[in-house]
Amino acid sequence: MNAHVDGPAPTGLSYGPAGATTPGEAEWGVSAPGFRRFEHSVVIGRGDDAWATVRGAVLEWEIKRRSGFRVLPQGGAGEQVAVGSEYRIVAGWGPVTVHEPVRVVAVVDTSDRCGFAYGTLPGHPVSGEEAFVVHRCADGTVSLTLRSLTRAAPDGLWRRVFPALLLAQWFFRRRYLCALVR
Repeated sequence: MNAHVDGPAPTGLSYGPAGATTPGEAEWGVSAPGFRRFEHSVVIGRGDDAWATVRGAVLEWEIKRRSGFRVLPQGGAGEQVAVGSEYRIVAGWGPVTVHEPVRVVAVVDTSDRCGFAYGTLPGHPVSGEEAFVVHRCADGTVSLTLRSLTRAAPDGLWRRVFPALLLAQWFFRRRYLCALVR
């Protein structure tokens, strides 16, 4: 797939178009002018038991939770991701608490690929999309792929501190990539 990220944001999202991280596709051919593109994969296990364990974990936000975030369903959303569901992701360091409003924009759940992408809503510290996908190969290797497209928030304090947010993003990406390793 060779998508191009531009055009109007879907209703409520702070970027557009939704689904640009293509979690259902093994190859990510997105062109994203104005966004910082990130993709990295790590092996997290092998075999059917590893697959069954991480498959459930990824769909219930365990990567974020094991990385130090609280994930709060909003407006009737459940613990398991579903397209259109909204969440407030919360991180706290001492007296500072950061709230990240997001919406699930894509979900994949097949026999060898499972995961989702969420997009940022107004008030999120950055603008863009992030995807967490677990997948397995024919030899039983189970891997996690993290994909993200990020740019500064459209306005406000978060836009002014975007360089500091890039450092925090680097830190948390490292935690995400280790979150499901057994």
